[in-house]
Amino acid sequence: MVDNTDPWFRRYPVDAPVARLVCLPHAGGTAGVFHHLAASLAPGIELLAVQYPGRQDRLEHSWPRSLEHLAEEIAARLPPYLDVPVAVFGHSLGASVAYETARRIEDWYPGSLTRVCVSGRAAPSGDAYDPGPLDDEALVDWAIGLGGPGSEVYTDPGLRALLLPALRGDLRLLRAYSPAGIVRLKAPVTAFGGAADPTCPPEELATWADVTASGFDFRIFQGDHFYLVPHAAALAAEISSRIRG
Repeated sequence: MVDNTDPWFRRYPVDAPVARLVCLPHAGGTAGVFHHLAASLAPGIELLAVQYPGRQDRLEHSWPRSLEHLAEEIAARLPPYLDVPVAVFGHSLGASVAYETARRIEDWYPGSLTRVCVSGRAAPSGDAYDPGPLDDEALVDWAIGLGGPGSEVYTDPGLRALLLPALRGDLRLLRAYSPAGIVRLKAPVTAFGGAADPTCPPEELATWADVTASGFDFRIFQGDHFYLVPHAAALAAEISSRIRG
């Protein structure tokens, strides 16, 4: 059973949690993409998936001004969930949001963050990401080309009208994201990726070593940008082992 009393989060409750994993989805994604991951985490690790504004039950909620503002909104709502140590995991766009959220957790709630896990994106730099044109047809081609979970729904004209605003809004945040300076995190960082990911070749994951003052490691799975769908159980095991130590 999923707890969605807070519109920002979908909590997958477990008995007597000893750690909590905050998950940030990809562009156009929803909190629900992490349900398989939640089911496969080690006992005692509770998953808290973020539901970005502008989609599903949050369709009418205001879009954040920037990716940094989105991270601030998320971090500001975390105190009720900090009764146990937390880690963060973000995929694609979510990796950038995870980094910015982690910075704020470390600044605002010292000692709460134990690890940062990122996936499918290089570390932030001074260069903004350009996804290309954001008109409807270009976005449909982009989404289908990545082959994400349920990407075939973009071929349905009726569903496009519901899905494209969220995807477009998320990519605008990412296109405008160009941090002036990179702050090294105190927490260790683990990067994950797909061996055949066209958007983030495995060698680009090594850039995350530069954003931590602690340990860094990475793990490559077979698959493309959405390798984490067929490998949810294996990914959950990798994340769990690093959270539990």
